[in-house]
Amino acid sequence: MTEDARFEDGGDQPLHLKARDAEDLTILSALCQDAVVPMGEISYDAGQRRFAMLLNRFRWEDAERAAQRSRPVERVQSVLLFDDVLAAKSSGVSAADKDTIISVLAVVFSAGEDGVGTVEITLAGDGAILLELEALDVTLKDVTRPYIAPSKKQPDHSA
Repeated sequence: MTEDARFEDGGDQPLHLKARDAEDLTILSALCQDAVVPMGEISYDAGQRRFAMLLNRFRWEDAERAAQRSRPVERVQSVLLFDDVLAAKSSGVSAADKDTIISVLAVVFSAGEDGVGTVEITLAGDGAILLELEALDVTLKDVTRPYIAPSKKQPDHSA
């Protein structure tokens, strides 16, 4: 029987962070690294100018504490929400294949003129999602309680 981890185990609260500049986004990118996302959990609402992903995020902020306490590492479901999105497109992945699972490697902002710019969400396997933004307004919010990572291991980038 598997038991869900509790926020109390890690001693911290769910994340609810905003990024309004490239430096802020670097922090969110690090927290989203190795998140897994079914394509069916990604949406773009052109009318609302919103792009959202429901991530199964590895809790990097808790990994060291888990190792110190010899307990399993955790994941948590989080929403990564982009506002003021003018356009969204992908390469290397098909939005039509809702069962495909993607893995986030990085989220990077490239500034244009007058605050506009592009966010590139780099995916494992040479895929990417590109968002054209009027302004950088990104939210990362944990929406479930942490749970023990199914692999019970921290992602490994040594290879």
